[in-house]
Amino acid sequence: MRPEPLPFAPVAARVAALNARYRHHSAISVLGHALSDADAGRIALVSSFGAESVVLLHMVSLVDPGVPVLFLETGMLFPETLDYQREVADHLGLRDVRVIRASRTRIAAHDPEGLLHRTDPDACCALRKTAPLEHALAPFDAWITGRKRFQSGSRAALEFFEAEGADRIKINPLAHWAREDVADYMVNNRLPRHPLVAKGYPSIGCAPCTTPVAAGEDPRAGRWRGTDKEECGIHFVDGKAVRGPLRVVS
Repeated sequence: MRPEPLPFAPVAARVAALNARYRHHSAISVLGHALSDADAGRIALVSSFGAESVVLLHMVSLVDPGVPVLFLETGMLFPETLDYQREVADHLGLRDVRVIRASRTRIAAHDPEGLLHRTDPDACCALRKTAPLEHALAPFDAWITGRKRFQSGSRAALEFFEAEGADRIKINPLAHWAREDVADYMVNNRLPRHPLVAKGYPSIGCAPCTTPVAAGEDPRAGRWRGTDKEECGIHFVDGKAVRGPLRVVS
């Protein structure tokens, strides 16, 4: 059993210590150590079960298949994603997958027609992603993400551990991986691929806000196409885009 760290040092101090401690470790080593390091505390993995999600899910299954996995079901996901989520969880033997949904009352009040994404995609993300995730993460001191430096300019300086304000730590085991590393890991471990990848979707979010990507385009070009939006609602605060570490507010 992991010892309870009583009392915790401030988040910023723990992040600095964790980055110094594991700076030169591999992705699976960072993940494994974080899950048993008192400075990280109670940890969940947040997964979209998207195009590259199976890599981290596989690593977690090797280290501890009982780690809580939080899956945001926005109500607007592709049917293929929902099928893939069930397939992967079963294939990897993940024992604690929690399907997180937005409040039906809040959806009825703020997006009764399901068209908010057309007029205010940031507000739609906040309603369907940010608020439910904040609630689901309340019992945890840290969460694991699949974010990587190569994915966009706003992630170029990503570290293994980052402070999410004064309350929580983000753990990014794949921060330093290249796109080729992700592909090689999937092939070498014979992991099931999201079916939409073969149809031109290298980055997969909600169906209304995700389009296929043409040859030569950035892999994330199909996310919120035609806007300057780069990140989902998880990385927004009070409806405003925040590039980099941020604080989760209740």
